[in-house]
Amino acid sequence: MRALMLRLSQVSYWHARSGHLVSLWPGVALCAVIALAAVFVSGMHGGPPMLYGLLMGAAFHYQSHDPRTAPGVDACMRVVLRLGIGLLGARITVGQIQSLGWATGLIVALAVVSTVLCGVLVARWLRLSWTMGLLAGGATAICGAAAALAIAAVLPKYEHRERNTLSTVVLATVLSTVAMLLYPLVASALALPPLWAGVFLGGTIHDVAQVVVAGYSLGQEAGDTASIVKLLRVSLLVVVVMVISVMVRRLPSRTTVAPPKRKFNLPVPGFLVLFVCLVGVYSAGWMSASLQLSLGESSRACLMVGVTALGMKTSLGGLARTGWRPTVLMLATSLWIALFVLVAIEVAM
Repeated sequence: MRALMLRLSQVSYWHARSGHLVSLWPGVALCAVIALAAVFVSGMHGGPPMLYGLLMGAAFHYQSHDPRTAPGVDACMRVVLRLGIGLLGARITVGQIQSLGWATGLIVALAVVSTVLCGVLVARWLRLSWTMGLLAGGATAICGAAAALAIAAVLPKYEHRERNTLSTVVLATVLSTVAMLLYPLVASALALPPLWAGVFLGGTIHDVAQVVVAGYSLGQEAGDTASIVKLLRVSLLVVVVMVISVMVRRLPSRTTVAPPKRKFNLPVPGFLVLFVCLVGVYSAGWMSASLQLSLGESSRACLMVGVTALGMKTSLGGLARTGWRPTVLMLATSLWIALFVLVAIEVAM
């Protein structure tokens, strides 16, 4: 009799799980279709695909409240997005970081830390929340949209989290595109050698794609250096998010939502563990080129779907009501990191 009851409970559990997965499909499929449309438009007309995904997703904001699609949209914003961030680890090796030398590594590390602090301090001066300061500083300091999304994933739940994250991602993408066009001209005007021009571009431009375009516009050496420096900044994502995650856990319980009790709870988010593991596997040479390429493409696909879901969770009207302060905040952090890296290069040269 006990065996029969156990069997029935197992059948009931798997039936409930399968029913939950079925309920996710409409929302997941909708996010995937919108993400594909964004990539198609980007390929046809140019421009950052993530920005198209955000704006096109926001146009379908009403679907995030539909009972048929809401569970899938939530799953894409939480699970799929974090998976994409974790898979970024397949693009970085320890050897790439070591090849830069201690001086470049020190410049990048100090630039990242000071820019995050700059975001928090300027946010306080502008009477914005400290969470908005972390989002802006982290997005500017590390890797634009992906960093903002990773930081948002470990911040405490509050009323305007989705709206603040969306505004940060949009502003980071726009400013990164402007920097892609402007910063190579700055490097040329200052007559920076190719090596240091690559350090400047890789250490200041927000998104990876724009760094590659800007770097190789100045030549092979500048492009290679800019790409590696940018990957060093991306590798610091795990450290920054881990520190923020630990700080958030120590906040008073009234500012956070208590996590459900589990038999085992990781001290850091699972996607950061995946990130570190992939860096280790790739660095050890245990990952084939085809697998590394597949994981990279999977990361981009997951990020696109997750960003689209984020756009669907936030209305364009709500984004418009954020005002001028977030724009000033992002401009301040972008200007800070650019000036910091330029001064550090002048000292190092």
